[in-house]
Amino acid sequence: MKQLLQRLDNGVTQLEEIPVPVPGKGQVLIETRATLISAGTERMLVDFGRASLIDKARSQPDKVRQVLEKVRTDGLAPTLEAVRAKLGQPIPLGYCNAGVVVEAGAGAGFAPGDRVVSNGSHAEYVRVPRTLAARIPDGVPFEHAAFTPVAAIGLQGLRLAQPTLGETVVVFGLGLIGLLTVQIARAHGCRVIGIDRDADRLALAERYGATAVNGATGEIVAQVLALTGGVGADIVLLTLASDSDEPILRAAEMARKRGRLVLVGVTGLALSRDSFYKKELSFQVSCSYGPGRYDPVYEDQAQDYPLPFVRWTEQRNFEAVLALMAEGRLDPSALLSHRFDFAEAPRAYDLLSGGAPSLGLLLQYPDRRGAAPTPAQRSVTFATARAATGGSVVGMIGAGNFATRVLLPSLRKAGARLHTIASGGGVTGSLAGAKFGFERVTTDVDALLADPAIDSVFVLTRHDTHASFTVRALQAGKHVFVEKPLALTEEELDQVAAAAEKSGRIVSVGFNRRFAPLTAELRSHLAGRAGPVSLILTMNAGHIPRDSWVQDPAVGGGRIVGEACHLIDLARSVVGAAITDVQVTAARDRQGRAIDDIAHLVMSFADGSTAVVHYLANGSKGFPKERIECFWDGKVVAIDNWRRLLRFGVPGPWFNFPRTMDKGWDAEMRAWVEGVAAGTPPIPHEELFEVSRWAIRAAALARG
Repeated sequence: MKQLLQRLDNGVTQLEEIPVPVPGKGQVLIETRATLISAGTERMLVDFGRASLIDKARSQPDKVRQVLEKVRTDGLAPTLEAVRAKLGQPIPLGYCNAGVVVEAGAGAGFAPGDRVVSNGSHAEYVRVPRTLAARIPDGVPFEHAAFTPVAAIGLQGLRLAQPTLGETVVVFGLGLIGLLTVQIARAHGCRVIGIDRDADRLALAERYGATAVNGATGEIVAQVLALTGGVGADIVLLTLASDSDEPILRAAEMARKRGRLVLVGVTGLALSRDSFYKKELSFQVSCSYGPGRYDPVYEDQAQDYPLPFVRWTEQRNFEAVLALMAEGRLDPSALLSHRFDFAEAPRAYDLLSGGAPSLGLLLQYPDRRGAAPTPAQRSVTFATARAATGGSVVGMIGAGNFATRVLLPSLRKAGARLHTIASGGGVTGSLAGAKFGFERVTTDVDALLADPAIDSVFVLTRHDTHASFTVRALQAGKHVFVEKPLALTEEELDQVAAAAEKSGRIVSVGFNRRFAPLTAELRSHLAGRAGPVSLILTMNAGHIPRDSWVQDPAVGGGRIVGEACHLIDLARSVVGAAITDVQVTAARDRQGRAIDDIAHLVMSFADGSTAVVHYLANGSKGFPKERIECFWDGKVVAIDNWRRLLRFGVPGPWFNFPRTMDKGWDAEMRAWVEGVAAGTPPIPHEELFEVSRWAIRAAALARG
């Protein structure tokens, strides 16, 4: 299938060949019939992409500060590489999609043949959770239904203002969202005043029953006061896009005492306290389509909020908009300014960024009669790829940032043959596959596992899928490299161990720090030691919100099992003796609940050595992320953020200049390729399962 993507480094929009996604539990696959280009949001993305690097930096000062912090801690080269990778990663465009369901996952609540609208992107097929799709009523055409997500943005802003029958609503900015909001406010029984500088948009607002005020006159406050008998508007909805503070200042002046202001678009926010204080104005920012937005439980896991407690959600706002269309009280037909066949989509974006007058730019798609995709449509072969023969032939499941920025460059350097890459939505897999020379990209994991040409499978997915994918790959007779953690529970770990023993295949986990050059240098100094080792391992991990999937014990397993496991393994590798015990003390909040990503692990080893792991999420990003200190026999060696090694009482210079950061990924991938060829695991299996088991236990202890 074709999907529209945009590069952030140069603003180029292009149609790419992508494999059709497979719907999972609670998801639907939709054959697209029409999508709407959101002139405001998507123009900003295109303009940002086409801006110079300096202009990009000026528009995002917060990002610049983050880059400077990363330079101080990680060095210039890794930072530049990260910035280039971020800007060079194309992104899908679009969020207004109407089409026909062709496949439905378990519990999706939809059936093939249902006409639906969703927040899906500009693509011939889209996969969305059931909570972000709504049935299109009979009589509402696809091209009208495609306006639903944009209209829902305006509806949510109006809901926050809590309008009542007969109130006066000012819609400040008559773009696509503004003109749809005019109609919705009229349907609420409100008197509407529309403000804009464009004569054609003002005429459309009047056609929809609003009183038009020309924003180019500079007398907008006086005109609104005159139209309201000097009282002012009950509600002002700011539906424009501006960097200026002027709109919010004028909105406060035109609102009545105790009026309500809601920001739906974008504007400067240097508020006048005097205006808000004297009138006791209320001000709120509206978040997209409504409750559920940016909530991973609602949007990713498709768990709806119960209607008696959350009356209006993203999905229910979609349904309300569609009901207004079916009743004839919301008519977007006059807002359709241009139609393009999907194959001409890049031309539509040239028109959009060229400044030509436009409102609703509609992309039209071929009618495939709702036929389900064939298996062949779920894989794409790269024309320039080299057939994978000989050596370690890799199939990869997952194509996220870690895969593309870290692991794949190292794997390619190690000489592995890259055969097939799989990703759920197809986009990230296609981009990674083309960049790194894979033969094929797919969304069908079963086909990847069944391919006899593939001898090694890399599992780079979310943590809760690691154990199951590893077991399936082992049962298919493949060697498996799985990014940490290997499992989230000891039961899962036992299943992996049993599958590995039965298959006779190699399993390894992404414990890269044991392969780092500085770790090898440290181990060389420890050779022939007389007494035990004492290690202090500190990770300034940084804050991750508690609602992130990483923090969810059932999905990410928490940060101890997901990241602190690196330091547990590193200590095991450096000491060279079995772990006999781990004790954990975690921080607690004022209610006494454990904060498991601020924790201290005390490890004991069979040879009498000890290690203390400080895993800290409450530090500054300006402080280096990792430091390793090793004490033994009157000597000390410290590894400073994987850039330099300091020696005390050890032969050699006590200080050296920082190197390029090297956490061991290149060496780890070389060890994997060589291990597969020799039939020897890069990390002994018993050591691998030992570290994984203690990490799981430490995570449980940290949660308390």
